[in-house]
Order: sequence, then structure tokens, then C-alpha cells
Amino acid sequence: MERQEPALFRLEQGYELQFRLGPTLQGRDVRVYTNYPTSGYKFHGLQFHPLDWVYPNGQEDDWDKYCRLDLTVAGSYQYYFSCGGKEKVSGGYIVVDPVLTVGSSSDVLPLDCISCQMYLAKCLGPLDTWLSKLRVAKETGYNMIHVTPLQQLGGSGLSYSISDQLELDSTFSPEGRSFSWEDVKHLVELLREDWKMICISDVVYDHTAADSPWISLHPECGYNLVNCPQLKPAWLLDRALWHFSCQLADGKFSKQGLPALLQEERHMTALRGILWQQVFSKLRLWEFKQVNVDEEEEKFRQFLQNGAVRPSLQMGSAELKIVMDPESRRFGRTVDLNSAGIVFSPHSLKTVDLDESCSRLRAQLERFNWEEYTMSNHCTEQVLDSLVEQVHLERLAVEGPKLGMVSRKQPLFPRYFTFPFGELSFTEEQQLMEQSAWAQRILAHHTFQRGDQLRRSADPAVLCAADPEEYLQRQLACDGGDVALRYGAAPEDCPYLWAHMTAYTQTTARVFGGVCLFNCSSTPLHVTEAMLAAGRVIRPNLYVIAELAAGRQLTDTLLVTRLGITSLLRGLPDSLRNGDCLSCFGQEPIGAFTQPSLRPLTPAAAHCMFKDSSPSYYSPMQDHSVYNIMADSTLVSMACCATGSTRGYDELLLHQMCGMSEVLQYACWNNDAPTENHQGTHLRTGIVTARRSLNSLHQQLSAEGFTQVDVRWLDGDVVVVTRHCPRSHRSVVAVVRRASRSPETNVPPICILGQIQEVLLEAVTVVNTSDNGLNKWKIVIREHMQLQDSGVELRTRQHASANQEIVLEKLPPGYVIIFRVALDSTTSQQVESLRLQLLQFSPQSQTPSLPEPDSPAVLAQPVATWFSRLTLTDINLLLFRCHAQEQQDGRGCYHVPGWSSLVYGGLQGLMSVMAELRPHNDLQHPFCENLRQGDWILDYTVNRLLAQGGAVEQVGRWFEAMFGYLKVLPRDLVPSYFDAIIQGAYTTALNTVFRKMSSFVQSGSSLVKQLALGSVQMCGPGHSWTHLHLSPHLNMAPQSCVSLAAGLPHFSVGRFCCWSRDAFMSFRGLLLLTGRHAEARNLLLLLASSLRYGLIPNLLNQAGEARYNSRDAVWWWLHCVQDYCSLVPQGLSILQCPVSRVYPTDQSEPQPAGTWEQPLYDVIQEVMKKHLQGISFREENAGPQLDPHMLDEGFNVEAAVDQTTGFIYGGNRFNCGTWMDKMGESERAQNRGVPATPRDGSAVELVGLSKSAVRWIKKLHSDGHFPYGLVSVSRAGETVSVSYEDWDRRIQENFEKSFYIPHQPEDCEDQHPELIHKRGIYKDSLGASSPWCDYQLRPNFTVAMVLAPELFSLQKAWHCLSVAEEKLLGPLGMKTLDPDDSVYCGTYNVHLDEQNFHQAGGFNYHQGPEWLWPLAYFLRAKLYFAKKLGGDRYASTVLLVKKMLSHHSAHLHRSPWKGLPELTNENGLPCPFSCESHAPSMASMLELLYDL
Repeated sequence: MERQEPALFRLEQGYELQFRLGPTLQGRDVRVYTNYPTSGYKFHGLQFHPLDWVYPNGQEDDWDKYCRLDLTVAGSYQYYFSCGGKEKVSGGYIVVDPVLTVGSSSDVLPLDCISCQMYLAKCLGPLDTWLSKLRVAKETGYNMIHVTPLQQLGGSGLSYSISDQLELDSTFSPEGRSFSWEDVKHLVELLREDWKMICISDVVYDHTAADSPWISLHPECGYNLVNCPQLKPAWLLDRALWHFSCQLADGKFSKQGLPALLQEERHMTALRGILWQQVFSKLRLWEFKQVNVDEEEEKFRQFLQNGAVRPSLQMGSAELKIVMDPESRRFGRTVDLNSAGIVFSPHSLKTVDLDESCSRLRAQLERFNWEEYTMSNHCTEQVLDSLVEQVHLERLAVEGPKLGMVSRKQPLFPRYFTFPFGELSFTEEQQLMEQSAWAQRILAHHTFQRGDQLRRSADPAVLCAADPEEYLQRQLACDGGDVALRYGAAPEDCPYLWAHMTAYTQTTARVFGGVCLFNCSSTPLHVTEAMLAAGRVIRPNLYVIAELAAGRQLTDTLLVTRLGITSLLRGLPDSLRNGDCLSCFGQEPIGAFTQPSLRPLTPAAAHCMFKDSSPSYYSPMQDHSVYNIMADSTLVSMACCATGSTRGYDELLLHQMCGMSEVLQYACWNNDAPTENHQGTHLRTGIVTARRSLNSLHQQLSAEGFTQVDVRWLDGDVVVVTRHCPRSHRSVVAVVRRASRSPETNVPPICILGQIQEVLLEAVTVVNTSDNGLNKWKIVIREHMQLQDSGVELRTRQHASANQEIVLEKLPPGYVIIFRVALDSTTSQQVESLRLQLLQFSPQSQTPSLPEPDSPAVLAQPVATWFSRLTLTDINLLLFRCHAQEQQDGRGCYHVPGWSSLVYGGLQGLMSVMAELRPHNDLQHPFCENLRQGDWILDYTVNRLLAQGGAVEQVGRWFEAMFGYLKVLPRDLVPSYFDAIIQGAYTTALNTVFRKMSSFVQSGSSLVKQLALGSVQMCGPGHSWTHLHLSPHLNMAPQSCVSLAAGLPHFSVGRFCCWSRDAFMSFRGLLLLTGRHAEARNLLLLLASSLRYGLIPNLLNQAGEARYNSRDAVWWWLHCVQDYCSLVPQGLSILQCPVSRVYPTDQSEPQPAGTWEQPLYDVIQEVMKKHLQGISFREENAGPQLDPHMLDEGFNVEAAVDQTTGFIYGGNRFNCGTWMDKMGESERAQNRGVPATPRDGSAVELVGLSKSAVRWIKKLHSDGHFPYGLVSVSRAGETVSVSYEDWDRRIQENFEKSFYIPHQPEDCEDQHPELIHKRGIYKDSLGASSPWCDYQLRPNFTVAMVLAPELFSLQKAWHCLSVAEEKLLGPLGMKTLDPDDSVYCGTYNVHLDEQNFHQAGGFNYHQGPEWLWPLAYFLRAKLYFAKKLGGDRYASTVLLVKKMLSHHSAHLHRSPWKGLPELTNENGLPCPFSCESHAPSMASMLELLYDL
């Protein structure tokens, strides 16, 4: 639900439209409203009702909920949504297409099947003769008739000049009969039922005939000099020009070199001079924009004398405001006295000061008048230029009409206004302007921009169709037969007009199946909206077409969406001229991807009605274009949209197509007439036979699903159009040669998708020398023949992979040939077999017949069966594995030439690419090109699976069999079918994954499932545990030992694959919550076997390379054991499980499996004892061979328990023992070997971890599950024992007084109060060697809050969390350091090598960059304490959590890795050095969702 404006969203009836929350709206109170007429609501454009949210998984989360509309009513509908306190945040429109039905059984006529023929109503004659004339359309194969308005026309006789919108034109009733609208309706219904033809007609809203009886009774419906007085100057100019024209016709200016017959250029020069002298100089039009200086000065003087202005010694700085005259009179503009008082404020009320102020005002007004005079003269020059240019074009230009003598019937200039009075002098006429009773009868004619027959307006939402300035500038064309209509903003502004035109619309809708919006672009948008709404009340499935302004896509989109226009009229000649021809043929390319049934709604192109002639056709064709008649008819018929033509085109009576021509009645259908009889129309007339075949073909292609289109322009005006059926893979190919300078042209070879079956039609335009006129052209047509019988030189040759190549030579202009193409039988059988296999994934892949009986045996079972035999570790290989992991098997991820490598070797790598290509059918992408060129991707996918053996190998066999079908297909089809196979297999694999996981995942939201996939991403075969062993006495399921990678791609193989700390931080989310309990148990026991010095190594590889330098890993491990015991059924049994110790003592050599075993509870007790005793050792193999950057002192590891506080402490300033473990690496910046964040002393999260562990062991002991109640150590030769209860108490009592920094300085007993820079927070550490580090604000305290919330006072915790939210919260993660800190740097660049100590070599890894996993702990802590506080805080915290998670959901959707990153740079900016998918990030968010 992002803002979509302007965008066209077209939907068919029967679809379900869902509104889902976008990332920016999740976690917020959102309501969706619409005016769509759902159950219980009727449509009203301004009345909206809310939609209910649907929760598909039964949980009220924001990630999957949606509102729905079941679309069953055609029209344009609006939606918007509110959010929080904002009533309307954003919204848009949807357009639902109508369903058209024909025949007695109401068969559906798909929009793309429409073949429409347009008729000029005035050429039809009496109504009782229409059937024989309209029969031409039926016999020619059209299924829609479009007639111009049938209403009573005005005196001009123009087809769209209607004088009475409610009456049928009298010419349709012969003498002695009177037909009505009911008779027309009966005829229309007869055509619909018996001939299966739909009839539509035009509606005209922006003008009416000037002689309309009702407009004289209701002049307020037009623009007159009363309701639009700004037209007065334009009207004066119009009348002055009329009188000038009359005088010119009477010869008044002959002696001045200006005769009534203008024939020479010198006449134009004389015309310009005389116009200025006789018209413009006398009109003094500038006076309408000036002020009366004397009157305004006197008003201002009185204003000042009345004390309205306080005297001031300072000059005013405001701007003088001039007020427009609402009556538009000469010198009618006035001064805003208040602004004048500020600008010209007098120094005092003395007469001399008042005079001085008035003088300054007078000078300003005189300057204003002069500027208006100057500007008016400049405009006059432009008007003169326009007038003279217009006269030159009409009377002198070679290409012009050469109108001849100027007369009163043929005046020099068009009249822009009606004049319903007799002959009056110009002086008398000026007096009319000031008398309302007469002035309201002077109406503005309907005009349009000169040269634009569509009469387009720049702004479709304009309320005023008569712009006074445009009328004054005389740059408009005007036929003088119509007046513009003035609707106002709402029906109450002009009640009669709204009622009259509403009745007109409903009458039309009652009779016809659709309407064509004439002059749609120049009709006020709100008017057309209201009229169509009224029409849809009468006919819900009203078909609406319109021709809009070409080249104005945003305006066109606005009109289509607001009005619900079904089809836009586009003419082939106009489209060729404007270069947008290809968009009319169709939107789906050959080999397009199959789209999922539930998919994002994307903006669509408007549906077209593509016509072979311009929709506004006003001039007959020139001779040379006759070559294009058959060619253009063919091109249009091959388009995947509605098509149209005009009566006369098929009969080659092109003059009869002109709307401006004299009235010639159409010929009747007479198929029995001989060829030379031109009185009737028959199959031998013009291209009627060919048109019938083309219409039949067009309708057949659309009905049979030939939805894919390819259009190619070759040399010499040769066009190749292919219509392809994606189900049967049959094609129809048309090769068309349009007219060009070259009489013949050779065509490059044309590759056909399959084999040519027959020639459907061949047509050649030739010269018939026996006739004259247009009939000298003859079109020879042949149908249904074999290729060798063609009339041109043509040959075929076999092309690669089931394709055929055609070579056409010397094509003459006007040549057309259409082939029917199909796959050969072998390939067709393979396709059918493949489609049958695809049925297991989608019902869209229906096949017309059965597959071959000897398909591979592996395909006898659906792929779901083979997948069910895989373990989740197997599916890790099937779906994922990054490049480094694939390299371990000698491959690497597939590299696409000219592009890049896939991010995964498994199916997710393919899906991530295709998910970007599929919605837009980006078939030109290098990935698709690679699929078309060869089988490399297919073989790679298969071979990596076959190499694994077992169940994975069987899955590889299934892919091998499926891809076997692809290898015999035409290569253009491979990307689509490859996508269908991979997409189906991928979806099935995901379903298999979720079925193998916990009920939390299975019933969870889509976000839960996306995060749970992280378990499969990260958990692969246990390569990292090569020196660790489980006890041989354990019962262990196959492949239940996994290696949990810390992140991809950086931490995926070798010694950096398993960071035990990261594994433990990910343990609960990726293993326990997903239900992978066996793997979880074995991971805990494996890592327990590595215990040495009381620690668990952070990095594991071979025994000699393990590093026991992490102070926190063992405590994270203890927390994982605790989680396992609490979350897994019979989880406490793990305490009894034997652990096969690799190092029975700190100094022993690695031992084989089973040599030394002890129960897990003893291992736990050893950890506690070692820490209480104190840990101090030097790392084995210390030195540069172990860590090339660490200083020697850093290899010394220390950890212990403070006997007073019970806190864990340790480390030194030369090493990093917690997760913030970045070591300096730059010699240049001199930070090499220096820890960026040593965090020695007591790190706050370690205190929380140890508190959680001690509390848990205490309870285990009290419940009888742990044999030890205390820890005994030897100190100074004495045994010292500490009970777990006492240890727990010490931590509890000392935590807040040691870690909390109070608000009041006097309450602080800290050793370094001068280092405190924030109060009301918890320290990051205690006792650091660099004391200032203790006081840094970092997010680590939130870990302690989640794991040991009892340590924190409620109000103190809440305040600290609020500070962290303000300072540390980022879009995806938490800043690792307070931005106010002097060493904060939020951008991490490991390659940065400069002298900046704090940044070089990525030194700031944990000094500002925003890590994701701490965010989860922050939000979990907020949830916990908000619930304790109660009230609105919990609800607002839940909203915050959802809002933050929405960002992660969006990232997961966009990321090709399908994971959450390790970190981002400041403010959520991507960090190229971060892991793209990080195990702790994924796991912690899953834990957050579990808490939520």
C-alpha cells in the first residue's frame, strides 16, 4: 500500500484484490476505505466505507493481513487509507473492466476479440433501412458497431453538433413515420442477440449546437458576458473584426490596397496595417486592465483622512495590491486600500504628508497603467500576427482551402461568439454589453486549438472551457456551429445543464452497450465522472472508449483511471507518426514468464482499440497510401487488443470516411450484385473478403489464447507480427510490406517459432489500368494455400532447435502474407509431457492431451515425494550454499556471462534472479540470454545434485528428467519453462521445509517462515566439527550433526565458519524455535566436548587451531542449555547425556571419542568451578601463526568471579573477550594489535548471562535436576564454597548500584564521576582498564535485560531504554556506540587504509555501525518492561516492534540472499563489508516474533 499516482490498475471481473500493508505502514493503525459497492453498500463517488482486515493465519500480525475486494462491478473506483490521526494519507484508483455479452445465451465477448466498425449516423438514412446497411459490418466479420450521435443535429449538420440531446434526429424517420428511442433500442438488441454484435455511440458533453432551443432558454448553461464578464474584451474584438470583415466585403478598403479578394502577399501587409488603424487602436483594450488614477487617489486620500492608517516615519515594505474588477469594466481595477496604507503610509496626518503619500500612490498607479498599456500593445502584435497568418493560410497558401472572396457568409475571421440580434452598429453593440438581459444571450462558441481536431485541453480537470485570454488572443479554431457548455464545480452551479446531460447519458446507456467519449480531454473531468456514473446505474457493464491526447501519458492515465475508460482509441497512422505503435499490439512477449496467481498489482497499460485509420479522420488518403490499406488492416488485426475501422475503408470509398463530407448514404449489402455494380457492397468490393478473414482471424486468436506478441520492423518498411499461444505453442505470423520509396525490397531471413503449416492469406496491391480514380488500385487476395503456391519468391530452411527460417525476396509495396505455424509433432509431444508434469505445481499449465507413455521413471512420482525424503541438511544444499561453500566441492556458484555470479548454488540463487525478471518479463536479461544460448545452467543445476548421492541424487535425477524436455524446445521458450520448473520445485521445497519444522513456524506468519529459512541457510553438514565427537553411547539420527555458519558469505567455510558465540546466539531462534531439537542437542553436546580451561572456543577448526580467547562463549552456551531444557519436551534429559571430552584436563592432548565421558551436568559444574576458581592461561600456539595482528600480551586469557559482587570479570586491554572483538590491523594508522573494544572488566551482558545461568542452576538443584547446590574451590590451601543461591543474591544486590548511573550527581558513588556524560543509563562495563569505556552508551545492556530482567528496576530500565531508542535506534539495527561519543563512526570500511586511528582497517566495526541482533534484544526488553508498566505503553511498544520488523520484512523480500545482514552503516545504509545473511540477525528476530 505505497502511494501509486498516477498509475493505472486494470482488473477483470472475478478477480480478488487485496490491500496489504507496505513496510512504512506496518505497526501502525491503518484503515482502508473505498467507494467500491461491496455487499451492503451502493456506489456513490463521494461516499466511502471501511474494509475489514483478514488474518489468514489467525494471528493479528501486520505481515500477512489484508483487506479484500471481490470485483464483480465494472467502473472506476477509489480507495484511500488513514493512518493514526491522518484521515487520508494516500490512495488511488482501480478500473474494473466491463463484461460484454452477445447472443441469446449471453456469450461473453472478450475485449481483445472486439472488431468494431464506425458509422456516420447521418449516412445511414431512415431507421427502417439500417439493417441492410449495417449488414455490411456483419458480413465483413465485425462484432461491434460504433455510430456517431443519433440525437437531433444542429443546423451545421456536423456529426457531433447536437441541438437536442434528448430527441432522435428527425432524418431517421421517413415521411409518415416517427421513430423513437425505443425503436433504436429494439434494433440494437436485435443486433446483439441475432447478429452477436454490440452497438455503441458517442456522447458529447463539452458543447451543444448554437441553435439548440434549450440553450436560448437557459443561457446560464453557456459562457456569456454575465456569468463570465472577463470575456467582454474578447467579445468586443470579435464584433470589431466582424464589422471590419463586412466593410472589407463591401470594398471600403480597396483604395487602401485591400480588396475583398485577397490573392497577393502585399494584401497581407495592407491587412496588418489597416487592422491596427481601424480595429485595435480604436478598441483601446488595455483600458480593461487599468485603474482610474484620479478616483483611486481620491479614495486613498479619504482613507487616510479617516484615520485608517497610523502614521509612520518608515517606508512601507509591503506590495501594493491591485484588485480585479469582477464586472470587467474599463478602468475597473481598483486599489486595495489596506495594502496602499502600508506601502504609502504618511509620516503624519498633516496635509503636506497626506499629499506626499497620495502623490507616491498616483505615481505608482500611472506606472502600473503604463505597464499594462505596453503589455497590451505587445499582445496586440501577437494577435495581429496570428490573424494575418490565419488569413494567409486560408486564402493564399498553396495547401490551404483558398476561400476566395470575403463576404458575410464567408467572413475574413471566424466568429468566437453568438450574436442573436439583427444588424446593429458597433456603438449599439457595445451598449448591449452593459445590459444583463441582452448580455447573457451572447454565448462563447466552442473552440479548440488550431490544428487539433480532437479539441484537446491542456488540463483535463479545468472547470472553465472558455478561457478569456485564449479568446482574446485569437489563436483558437472555431467552426461557429457550437457553444461551449459551462457546468461549474457542482450540479448546484448549473442545475438545468446537469439534469439535461444526465438524462442524455442515461438515454444513451439505456439504448447502447457502450459510449465513446467525444472531446474527452477538453471536457471537465468531474463532469464526465458524474455522467458515466449515471450511465453505469442504467448499464453496469457499460463499455467506454475515448481518444485522448497523444504524447501526454500522465494526463491520459489520469483520465483512464478517473473515468474508468475501458479502451483508448489509437489509430495506426497516428501511432506510426508518434512512434508508439508497438505499445498497441500487446504487452506480453513471446516466451513470457507465467505469473503466480497471487501477485503484486502492478501498473498496466490502458487497453486499446487499434484502428487502421485515424479515429478523427478528416481528409481522404493520398494515392500512394492506398498501398497501405491492406497492410494496415493486417497489422491492426494482428494486434492483441480491440480493433476498429471506419465504414468506407474496406470498400475503398475513402471519401465517405470523412466526417466533413456531404451526406452520402451508405450502400446496402448485396452479395448477388455483379462486380461492376457499384450500387451495393459485396464480398468482391474492395478488401471486404480480406477484411472478413482478418476479423475472423483476429477474433480466433484472441479467443484461443494467442496472448503473446512479437513485432519486428525490418528493412524497407517490412513488419513481421507474430501472435503466439503459450499453451499450445501455435503461432500466426504476418509479414507486411508497407509503402516506401523503393518499389521492391529484400527481407532479412525471418526465424519462425516452429514449422509453417499453411499460408492463411496472401494479398498483393496491384494497378488496374482499365479504371480511373481510386478504383485503379486492385487488391488480389488468396487464402489457405501451401507455401510453395505463394506469389512471391519464398523459400524456407531449417533452423536450430525446432525453428524454421523463411527467406522472402523482392516484396512489392502493399504485400501481405500470413502463416500458421506449429511445433513439429515430436517437440509438441515433449511440450505436452512437460506441461502435464507442471500440473503438480499450477493449474495454469493445463494440457490438451495425454503425455507420452514412456516418460522417465523418476517422473512417475511428484517432486514433493522426492523432497519429503530429504533432511533439512539436504535441503540446505538443494536451496542454498554460497560461492565459498560450493567451492569446497570444486564448483562455485554459476557465473552468468556479461552479468555476475548467482549468490547461491541452489534453487534460491536461481529464484532470486527470476523474481526480478518475472514480473516485468525481462527476457533480454543476460540470464535469459544464457538460457536461450545453451544448457549450461540446466547442467549445472543437475550435476551439483547428482554428485551428492542418496536422496539428493534422486532429486537431481528428477531435475535431469524435467530439463530433458527443455533441451528439445525452441530456445525462446526455455526461460519460461525453466522458470516454471524452478519456481514449482522451489515452492514445493519450502513447503517441505515448513512441514519439517515446529508448529510455531507452520502456523506462523510469512515473516516467521522467511526467518525460519535462516535455519536451512546456515545449517549444513558438520564440516567444522572435524576434531569433536559425540559420545558413541548417544542415539543419533542421520545427518543430525550440523555446522551452524555465522553468516554468509564471509563466515561460511573453514575456521571462520563456526564462531561458537554466534552459533549460541543463533541457537534458540534457528534450532529450538524451528523444532530442530536433535540437531540442537547434538550441537550443545559437541561444543561441550570442546570445553577446556572452563571455556568453549570461539573459533573451531582443527584441534590446534581452536581459540579459547572468548570470555562470553561459554556463558552463551550455558544459556542455550537452559533454553533447550525449557523449550524441548523432556529437555531436562540432556543434563544426563554423556559428553565425550576432547580435553579431559586443561593440559591433556585431544582424546578419541568415548575415551573420557561425563554427564553434561558435570561439564556445567566444571564451568562454574573454573570461573569461581579463576581462569588464567596463555593461548596455545600463541604468536603470529595464531593471530598475525595481536600483540603478545593479548594471548593471555583471564576470567574470574568477583567474590563481593558475583560478577564475571576478566580480559585485558590487549584482547577482546566479548562479541565486540575487532582488533586493529593498520600499520599506517598505528592501531595494529590494539583492540577497538577490549571491554575488560565486567561486561554488562556477561553479568546478565551469568546471572541467568546461576539462577537457573539454583532452580534446577532445588527441583532435583542438578546434583550440585554449591561450588567449592581451593584458595590459599583452603576450600571455599559458594552456594548458587548466595551467588545469585550477590549479583542481584550489587548490579544496579554498580552499573546504574543515576540522574542526580549526588546519588552517584562512582569512582570517576567526571567521565559521566549521560545519566539515567546502565554502564557498558565495570572496571575497564580504560575507565571512560565503562560509561559509554552501547546496546549491550539490553541482553542483560532480556536474560535477567530481575536485575533492573522498572522505571530505571524504561528510562534507559528510552534513551537508547533516541540515541541508538536505526532503521534495521542498533548503533553500537552513542553518536555523541567522540570516537563514534557509523560507516564501516574494512579496506580503508588511512591515518585515522579510529577508522583505518575497519577499526570502528563496533564503534557505531548498526548491528541487527542487538535490536531484537532491545525490542524484547521494551516488550517485557512495557508489559510490566501496563497502560498504553505496551500497545505503543507492540506498534514500534511491528514497525521495526516491517523494515526487516521488506529487506528479506528485496534481498537476493533472503537473509538479514550482519550490520548496516549509519541510518540503515547498506554496508558492502557486512555478511548479507547473518545467523544471529535472523535468529534474534525470530525470537522477537516468538515473544510477540
